[in-house]
Amino acid sequence: MDPKDTRDTLTEILLGLRLDGVEYGRCVMHEPWAIAFPPKREASFHFIAQGHCWIRTQTTDWMRLNPGDALLLPRSTFHVLASSPEVPTIDVDALARTVVSENLFLVNDEKSSHKVVADDETAAHILFCGMMRFNLDPLHPLLAMMPDVMRACDLAQRDPAVLVMLEAMEREIALDRIGACGILARLADVLAASIIRAWVECASSGASGWIAAVRCPQIGRVLAAIHNQPEREWSVAELAAVMGASRSSFVEKFSNAVGETPAKYVARVKMFQARHWIAHEGMRMATVASRLGYDSEASFSRAFKRIIGHPPSEARAG
Repeated sequence: MDPKDTRDTLTEILLGLRLDGVEYGRCVMHEPWAIAFPPKREASFHFIAQGHCWIRTQTTDWMRLNPGDALLLPRSTFHVLASSPEVPTIDVDALARTVVSENLFLVNDEKSSHKVVADDETAAHILFCGMMRFNLDPLHPLLAMMPDVMRACDLAQRDPAVLVMLEAMEREIALDRIGACGILARLADVLAASIIRAWVECASSGASGWIAAVRCPQIGRVLAAIHNQPEREWSVAELAAVMGASRSSFVEKFSNAVGETPAKYVARVKMFQARHWIAHEGMRMATVASRLGYDSEASFSRAFKRIIGHPPSEARAG
């Protein structure tokens, strides 16, 4: 495959991922330490700026992280970061936290005040952590295909601009200027895209699921088309034309890469888009049903409940 094709496909996918909020923190820890992060609706990212550490989730074993490594947890499941796997954990909210401004904070371990830590950072582990809210539902098919943990090995060396971004984020925290949260959100947006790109580049050639779909320029074009026009009545023939393949070849290749048929994937994308319109934009159900091509609210409601698990009225209530 032409490397340029992979980059273009990834660009199309990443263009659809945006952040509508961010919480950012700089953590300074001294051994031994272990922090438990509870599950959240938002995505999480961690960048290991100094000192190695370990991560474990409910579905993965302990994995060593080195300086320059970065992690993105798209669904922010429960996870632990620790200086060593044997260290007892404490909840992240139990750590001393200095609020710089809204959604910006400095975190220190229990052994020292911020001033003392600042004088002894050469012996500390320094992490940059954040909570992100993607513009997609955490269970959206595009995010659901991602693994629990996306690790970008040695991101600082692979993409030197990352250090510049992190330095800029730290300056925004230190200076506490007007609009800092908005600037941090944009920087974190780029940081998340950088982690995803590096993860794709680092992954093995035999990877499956989301990374297989992203690495295939033909499947990537199809995914980008579906997500750019979720309200469109996509037929198998139209999607096969986007790929440039026969219908039978398209269905087989898409199903193998994504894990479900094109029809099921399109239906799920539509319903998650519907939930976003109802819950976040206050759109009337009749309007949503019409926009998605349903001839009645009743048929739309049945499809919504079958895929999402509850009626559309509960999406508005949530």
